[in-house]
Amino acid sequence: MIKIGVTGGKGGTGKSFVATNLAVLLSQATDRLVLADLDVEAPNDHILLGVGLPEEAREILVFFPKIVAERCTGCGACAKVCDTGAIIVRGGLIPFIFPRLCSGCKACYYACPYKAILPGGRRVLGYMYVQEVNKWGESFSLVTGVLREGEEHTPPAVLATKRLAESLRPSLLIADTGAGTGNSVSVAIQGSRLVIAVTEPTPLGLHDLQAILRIARGMEMRVWVVVNRAGIGDEERVRRLAREMGAERVYRIPYSRRAAEAYTRGVPIVVHSPRDPASEALREIAGDLAGEIAG
Repeated sequence: MIKIGVTGGKGGTGKSFVATNLAVLLSQATDRLVLADLDVEAPNDHILLGVGLPEEAREILVFFPKIVAERCTGCGACAKVCDTGAIIVRGGLIPFIFPRLCSGCKACYYACPYKAILPGGRRVLGYMYVQEVNKWGESFSLVTGVLREGEEHTPPAVLATKRLAESLRPSLLIADTGAGTGNSVSVAIQGSRLVIAVTEPTPLGLHDLQAILRIARGMEMRVWVVVNRAGIGDEERVRRLAREMGAERVYRIPYSRRAAEAYTRGVPIVVHSPRDPASEALREIAGDLAGEIAG
């Protein structure tokens, strides 16, 4: 299995635009392709592909402390190791737990000296969807993770969705990450042969590109940089940063009104307007990726 991570630091750079178009272009270049939408807080790959989420959902379950009152002494060991502040112990009483603050890490379970916390408790963090995309003469699987409204712990949801995508045993897995540079992004790109960092030629795009390149370098990962909406700003600063941070290649996808139109219609630009300069740029990236996969 070959994993390719598509990320971008800030939101709105076009990472999902790039990931969905690459999935369409590469679906015939590999035996089985899976696109995993790991932006669990705001997944939209299904929208860009013009498909709705299926009715059948799989729950994302995480550990939740279940306290045995007869064993609990109120020592507070569980609260001391809880790094999210989900457990409060006062006056030697049984701990009080805030469900939405609990990340399901099990630290309290292992820390309790009296075995007063059982491992059987579970709570639903979100949902996962698996569907086949059979359109435009292409076929691949789409796995989507969706965090429940109000939930804050994205890494466990990202990890569960990624594992579900991997369980389908694809020959190529494209992981479309969420925005930002937090733990959820690191979890999403971990194990990738290559990371594609999508940015835009703006000051904020440059700032967040630097952050995501630092993460990739710290994880010792190879990186290709894609400048989306090229032509609207200073691209030389992006290229300079990419060189300084060790990115192997820099691609540019020119700004295109047709791309925006295709975006709103739920049709990939490579299908909607195959001769558009943006489509040609995406085909170049896909061609190089196909060579990477074959090698």
